[in-house]
Amino acid sequence: MKNIVVITFYILFGVFSAKAQKNDGLKIPQLTLTEANRLSKLPLKCMNNEFPNRLGQTLGGPEDIKSPSELHPAFYGCFDWHSSVHGHWSLVSLLKQFPELDNAAEVVAKLKNNISKEHIAAEVMYFNGKHNKIYERTYGWAWLLKLAEELHTWDDPLARELENNLQPLTDLIVKRYMEFLPKLNYPIRVGEHPNTAFGLSFAWDYADKTGNTALKQMIEKRARDFYLNDFSCPISWEPGGSDFLSPCIEEAAIMLRVLPDAEFKQWFSKFLPDMQSKDYKLQPGVVSDRTDGKLVHLDGVNFSRAWCLNEIANEYPEYAHLRKIAVEHVNYSLPNIVDGNYEGGHWLGSFAIYALNSFKK
Repeated sequence: MKNIVVITFYILFGVFSAKAQKNDGLKIPQLTLTEANRLSKLPLKCMNNEFPNRLGQTLGGPEDIKSPSELHPAFYGCFDWHSSVHGHWSLVSLLKQFPELDNAAEVVAKLKNNISKEHIAAEVMYFNGKHNKIYERTYGWAWLLKLAEELHTWDDPLARELENNLQPLTDLIVKRYMEFLPKLNYPIRVGEHPNTAFGLSFAWDYADKTGNTALKQMIEKRARDFYLNDFSCPISWEPGGSDFLSPCIEEAAIMLRVLPDAEFKQWFSKFLPDMQSKDYKLQPGVVSDRTDGKLVHLDGVNFSRAWCLNEIANEYPEYAHLRKIAVEHVNYSLPNIVDGNYEGGHWLGSFAIYALNSFKK
């Protein structure tokens, strides 16, 4: 008799009312209108919240000391630049999927105000500053291209307006990738912002959806250079105490994109051999204190692991067992992210939405 795995679902926590879709004995989390309304409140609350703010700025002189909204009129809220960018992505993604959002009018107004031609021109000017050539490399760059991709694939007049307004910054970020990647001799294999594999994955998605062949070719070449000969990734060392990305699984995600099917399967069987087993287990990252801005990163690692594992499971039926791990990771963290703690609330909604979207593929 086959074992039926029952995954504890969100309603048991009293905070998640989404419906579940059964798949191979699993209750698959779904992004419903109810959950979309709940998650939309996170970026709406912080996208124009200027303080507290972590600028990550290099000062060239006293003239560079300005308020966050002066420096970054488009993306100044949500504590830091990259969180603001993917907060905007969250609202675009939710509105695109659920035009009937309770706060749709407010979402539209904020998007049009923030992603204006004038504001994006100021962002471009900042990035072109003498001391800002590596600003937000590559995590913020990746999310900017993810925002541009979301707009590009949305057939709506609002999306065309915002995409056109954003285009100068999008083009600059593409140019930065093309300049940087040939100079990167070694990949950055960490569980936080500079992770090379994560940055390549989101940039690949943008290039793929927009037909940017030059960028795709560059990413494929560098991914092969960096990762093709890797094997036996030490996933038992993960997660680190403040990781929000999995170095091993993010690497698998970019190779899933760039390698043909047979080549990926051969590579993956050597890179993460334990994952070949249908009994493979991977425990979610445990958060001990969600008021600690670093420790709460582990909720992020649960969401990012989930979407990467779903990408593999969605592509190859023989890896469908990885979806169970994705479900367990999302179930652990999703009930806790709307908890009033700004340390996680300013960014985790985006990760939750992206993870939930991965169950739809």
